[in-house]
Amino acid sequence: MKQITRLVLAIAFVMTAPIAALSAEPTVSRAQFTSAILDREPTDELSAVSPGTEKIFFFTELRNLNGTTVTHRWSLNGAVMAEVSFNVRASRWRVYSSKTLLPEWRGDWVVEVVNESGTVIETKKVSYSAE
Repeated sequence: MKQITRLVLAIAFVMTAPIAALSAEPTVSRAQFTSAILDREPTDELSAVSPGTEKIFFFTELRNLNGTTVTHRWSLNGAVMAEVSFNVRASRWRVYSSKTLLPEWRGDWVVEVVNESGTVIETKKVSYSAE
């Protein structure tokens, strides 16, 4: 009976090992524009920004990037406006950056999440319109 139990446990371990390996992949599990951050969490999700908005935030939840640096690259209509880098210090790490919007900065805002080797690992867009 002990041998059967050991065999079943060994098979279960071997079958779950690939699942564990897949879940250890470095990823961006969540990324979104928001109007505010409360307790390190976004309060809403923006797909567009209305006139009069003074500030927006970009929230990112990172998985399995511990010990690396990740950057939020903010661009407006294709021109890089800011880069904000973060040192990731845990296997699950939440970060956010913000941009104060000037009235003349209307158009498509894009934030690229860039890993330390320069690879874009996530991209999100929000439109800031006149009306």
